[in-house]
Amino acid sequence: MEQLIGVLFDGVAYGSLLFLVSVGLSVTLGLMNFVHLAHGVFAMLGGYLMVRSMALWGLSYWEALPLAFVGMAVLGAALERLLYRHFYKAGPLDQTLLCIGIILIAMASATYVWGPQQQSVMLPDRLRGNAELLGLSLGRLRLFVVAVVALITLALAYLIERTRFGAQVRAAVDNRDAAAGLGIGVDGLFTLCFALGTGLAGLGGALAADVLGLDPSFPIKYMVYFLLVVAVGGAGTIKGPLIAGLLLGVCDVAGKYYVPEASAFAIYLMMVVLLIAFPAGLYGRRA
Repeated sequence: MEQLIGVLFDGVAYGSLLFLVSVGLSVTLGLMNFVHLAHGVFAMLGGYLMVRSMALWGLSYWEALPLAFVGMAVLGAALERLLYRHFYKAGPLDQTLLCIGIILIAMASATYVWGPQQQSVMLPDRLRGNAELLGLSLGRLRLFVVAVVALITLALAYLIERTRFGAQVRAAVDNRDAAAGLGIGVDGLFTLCFALGTGLAGLGGALAADVLGLDPSFPIKYMVYFLLVVAVGGAGTIKGPLIAGLLLGVCDVAGKYYVPEASAFAIYLMMVVLLIAFPAGLYGRRA
């Protein structure tokens, strides 16, 4: 039983990281109808920003984490203004080719600047090792990740459901033209949503650097996982990707632990089952 709880806990921590990075992609697809396959680039750069700022500038882990969020939010807003908005009305093929180009440029640049090797993260003492909780020995870093994602999820739910900004976002998701006709600044709203999504991706990449690993192949290695979370959960929602990320994370970790020879198929099998049961995603909008 203790072993099973440990596997479930690791799966929840893994799924929480998938959700944190993927939730911005969910908003991008649901609100802007933009196939942003390069979303993982911001997660990778957020991880590198954290690692390098700690090594070069002497920042602590607690200072580098918010820097990863802010840095990627600013970069996302700038790219949305300068580049992405010119492709909103383009076809899916043009958007896909743009994102693939950005991924390849980012991977080549990261390899050139920081090398192809895995980056090591200097964790603070309080996040190292295990902690005793209810008689169980659980990893402190994973406990921290789960707690952070829980707080962010509550904050996002409040932002979307209880604030004027959230009402405007929901209106733009339902009908962009009608929202613009009512005086909502859709363009500015898109920039803020994009910045929020890329900032969360950067924070997710920083938190995942020690759990998932950090190297220049990160955007390609985990791109399919982020897309799975959004496809299963439903684009344009928060609750859907959260549940999908947790389900897929637990399934993937359990598959690697109990059936290692077939672990590569476990997460895809879960995806197929869930999409057959929920064709529009767990909380997706049906046509």
